[in-house]
Amino acid sequence: MSDDTWDAFRATPLAEVRRRAAIVDEIVEVAPVTVDGARRFGWNDGGGQSAVWYFTEDGCGLLLTFDHEAELNLYAEGDYALQRSFYDGVPEDLVRLVRNRPENYESLNLTDPQTKDTIHYAGGVFWCDGTEWRVADGVAGYCRRKKLDLFNESGFDYCLQDYRFGRDFTPEGVVEDRAEEGWYADERAQEAELAAIREIFARHA
Repeated sequence: MSDDTWDAFRATPLAEVRRRAAIVDEIVEVAPVTVDGARRFGWNDGGGQSAVWYFTEDGCGLLLTFDHEAELNLYAEGDYALQRSFYDGVPEDLVRLVRNRPENYESLNLTDPQTKDTIHYAGGVFWCDGTEWRVADGVAGYCRRKKLDLFNESGFDYCLQDYRFGRDFTPEGVVEDRAEEGWYADERAQEAELAAIREIFARHA
């Protein structure tokens, strides 16, 4: 599943990735913010898993994923240097969006004990130059050395399932997924949310 999700994600135009990020952000009620001109959108499941997106004015992107039960949970270890190394290979103008920034629900900080610099934690670090998404060299190299499944241990598949990459992204599809997960007490509740999600999609047409 991981390779399929990754391939479908990379095949999706950046404008569509951003649209989906904005829609899911509104569905899960994460307030979007602007960080040094970049637009930040987020997703979380309320249980420790998250996805965070940054889209810059010059058409680049940064995606952070996190699964608190996976091997790439460095927040539990408090290892700032290792977490900082996960961003190796990512352009500095993207890394600065997550360095020395306030914490939020999706992104807590790890702190350098010497300099007191901070950086947002992430199990998966992915970036886009405007045309192609890549895995950050640092996290990819760490997973090779440790023989870890990057997509599984970063929470990539799980954290991106609501964005339906490789599948039709429609209000009906989103609600169908939620219904299969037992979100709705009855058909009336499901229909009410479908109407609300249709309005969100309409705002981002």
